[in-house]
Amino acid sequence: MLKLVAGLVIFLGMHSISIFARGWREQMVARLGTFGWKAVYSIVSLVGFLLIVGGYGQARLDPVLLYQPPFWLRHVTALLMLPVFPLLFAAYLPGRIKAAVGHPMLTATKAWALAHLLSNGTVADVLLFGGFLAWAVLDRISAGKRPQPTPRSGPLPIRNDVIAVVGGLVVYVVFVKWAHLHLFGLPPMP
Repeated sequence: MLKLVAGLVIFLGMHSISIFARGWREQMVARLGTFGWKAVYSIVSLVGFLLIVGGYGQARLDPVLLYQPPFWLRHVTALLMLPVFPLLFAAYLPGRIKAAVGHPMLTATKAWALAHLLSNGTVADVLLFGGFLAWAVLDRISAGKRPQPTPRSGPLPIRNDVIAVVGGLVVYVVFVKWAHLHLFGLPPMP
């Protein structure tokens, strides 16, 4: 469990610098350059991510149950997960979805975390999914207070939205039918 907690602190801590230490981040970018800062950010995030994956995997071997979700919540989880992959695509494809949602990556993270909290009740689940949910909520609040890039003028391309929805739904089906079981050892719908 310690490995999971350490990974969450490192990963979410690095991703929280813009929330809690924006001035320090700007100093680091000035000192290291944009590429240098991104390299440090990526390496530290990767270390945190690997600790999360390893720690969560270890914690699943000896689970400590906090609550037993009713089976029907798995269907709610599947429904909440439906927009997650299209939102992840939309985060990188400027279009109407991104303009309407504002921060599709954070919205996807919140939906993913909430969905998984509804259908998983161990201490490790609450730490992992609850930690990401809390972080995403804080980051969304913080993002509203940070300067935002100037939105693109003119009509937004619908092509990117079609790619985001179709591509996201294809990835969703791949996860439900194959990837979730092979990557995480659990079928999403037993």
